[in-house]
Amino acid sequence: MLKVSDNRKVLAEFVGSCILVIASVGSYTKFTVVMENTSNMALLGNAIAVAFILAALIEMLGPISSAHFNPIVTMISYIDKTISKGLAIKYIIVQFMGGIVGVIITHLMFHDYLGYILRIATRERNGFIYFGEFIASFILLLCILFLVKVKSDKTSLMIGLLVGGNIMATSSTNFANPQVTLARVFTDAPSGIRPFDAIVFILMQIVAALLAYALYKFMFKGEKENES
Repeated sequence: MLKVSDNRKVLAEFVGSCILVIASVGSYTKFTVVMENTSNMALLGNAIAVAFILAALIEMLGPISSAHFNPIVTMISYIDKTISKGLAIKYIIVQFMGGIVGVIITHLMFHDYLGYILRIATRERNGFIYFGEFIASFILLLCILFLVKVKSDKTSLMIGLLVGGNIMATSSTNFANPQVTLARVFTDAPSGIRPFDAIVFILMQIVAALLAYALYKFMFKGEKENES
């Protein structure tokens, strides 16, 4: 990472979180509302857009802030003692702020078609979709932890591909991020999620992240001792 001030790290997290939500909400809105494609085509377009943009964001902002853009990633980084408590709190605050700004920007871009700036979502994502969100979040956090541990030089590409694949493979379409989940409460486009389901999604994300971290620690238990 570059040696930059905490303020610049925080700004990078805000910008990355904002653009990530634009990619997530904007691509689905364009494919469904503007281009009037089927949900199948919209899902594919969303997966490609998010994968490409996320990979670019990680490559661009990773050297500055480690490119979290995700409160559960920041939470696990704090638990793993790779980020201070104060900086972690700042990261999480601006991640949520960036997500809300991202959805506002998206609605402004497509205002001719949507006709609103913010609107509470009504789309239900319940039942076993909750379990799908747990699986998506578990896989994402496990992937991030392992890639960072082995110091992969392809982290941005691998995470982008994983997220795109998870969007297509999981029943929840891979929210796997509390700030993205909250932001999508405020869009009534097809990418939205009603508030109650968003709360459950966020709980699933937190539990999945903690279990992924537990597995990660178990997998690398005693590594330092073995290396000495």
